[in-house]
Amino acid sequence: MFSKYKKPGAGKKPSSRAPALETVAKTPAPTSEPTAAPAPAPAPASRVEMPKPAARKLRAKTDRAPAEVTPIDKERKRKERLMEIKLELHKQLLDNLNLSALESAPEKELRAEIQSIASEVLSEMNVVLNRDERQTLNTELFDEVTGLGPLEPLLKDDTVNDILVNGPKQIFVERDGKLTLTDVTFKDERHLLRIIDKIVSAVGRRVDESNPSVDARLQDGSRFNAMVPPIAVDGSLVSIRKFKKDKLGIDDLVNFGAFNEQMAAYLQAAVATRLNIIVSGGTGSGKTTTLNALSSFIGDSERILTIEDTAELQLQQTHVGRMESRPANVEGKGAVTQRDCLRNALRMRPDRIIVGETRGEEVIDMLQAMNTGHDGSMTTIHANSARDGISRLENMVAMAGIEMPLKAVRSQIASAVNLLVQASRLQDGSRRMVSITEITGMEGDVISMQEVFRYERLGLAPDGKIIGRFNATGVRSHYAERFRQWGYDLPASIFEPMAAE
Repeated sequence: MFSKYKKPGAGKKPSSRAPALETVAKTPAPTSEPTAAPAPAPAPASRVEMPKPAARKLRAKTDRAPAEVTPIDKERKRKERLMEIKLELHKQLLDNLNLSALESAPEKELRAEIQSIASEVLSEMNVVLNRDERQTLNTELFDEVTGLGPLEPLLKDDTVNDILVNGPKQIFVERDGKLTLTDVTFKDERHLLRIIDKIVSAVGRRVDESNPSVDARLQDGSRFNAMVPPIAVDGSLVSIRKFKKDKLGIDDLVNFGAFNEQMAAYLQAAVATRLNIIVSGGTGSGKTTTLNALSSFIGDSERILTIEDTAELQLQQTHVGRMESRPANVEGKGAVTQRDCLRNALRMRPDRIIVGETRGEEVIDMLQAMNTGHDGSMTTIHANSARDGISRLENMVAMAGIEMPLKAVRSQIASAVNLLVQASRLQDGSRRMVSITEITGMEGDVISMQEVFRYERLGLAPDGKIIGRFNATGVRSHYAERFRQWGYDLPASIFEPMAAE
């Protein structure tokens, strides 16, 4: 056993806890413990008569029908027994396998080795499993050794957007904007903590009682966040925002109903003519997806620099420089913020700067970049509407600690930002671009804005789906002349509203 990847000096015998798992075998287990020598049979005792009332009570108990075990209980107990076997086998694999050699092992060869090891250990443990259970066990063992254990099937499921773990026994996933509870569980809190530690240690971080929260990025680019006890009261909390391998383009979003063709034509002209664009919306509303799609309109000859907390943007242009911020280490040193990256980016001769999300003091540098020749820059912010987005920009400038009159801040914003695209996740889980708003300048102390396109809700279908349509407001674009000069002469009809139904 462990012929190829055996750790030097590793033992071959299963651990002493293995016999405790014999209860899952389908062959009957011995009813008594074997001893070194059989004990002498006790001398026959004289029969003791039981009082009649007690005898009747005993007969009544023995005559009662045994309680039936429901199929749900059987399935739950079967899963628990398989989990115990898997953890025992996984412990033996860790004790005996040379993990450094596994990093370069081919997947097919490693799966065959784990299958061979599992079969041998199950035989030594006197545990009998059917074919499906063996196949499931081998797959889960492979995930435990090389992946993230119970989370691995969810990470491989392309229909899952988010994975949310509330303690070891409760794992939710988001599909099509809806949260559902899965039947995936961890054995216990220690099992969950081991997977968390495996993730964070791979990126040089740690999480424990003194440092109970951590942000990390998985190998596939997915965002990972964890909170462990004592901050997490009922067990460790884990959130994984999966990284989309297939980049969605403008045509894909139009087909999905995120916006219509008229809005797509307008956005293409806005990006190509180097308007500064902010995509605003709530969590999970599709801001990053929209920003990715808008970036497809940028010319291949431009130099683009991206700055993100977690690298998610998938730009297809040739000349792209990607930067990612870094948190402080255990000693509280070595942090590189988005503002540091943005300041350095201004010295790197960019044509456009794209900030994954503006959430703090880097906003002042972003506005200055937009105002000093780096037009065509884009970013995202958290806001519920276009007007709220402007207010958030004002608040973030104040957070930067810069003493500026409010009118000066608003004047800076009005001259820097040209377009606000509002994304939203509706109550049925669908994501829509609910508003496209232009900033036209200042009127006194107030930033003047005009909405060009909006999403109109018309009703609710019996299945809970929202019925609505995208419509122009009838306002001619403030940048129509700019579009024409750059060769994007949009027809006036795309700004005409549709008649009410």
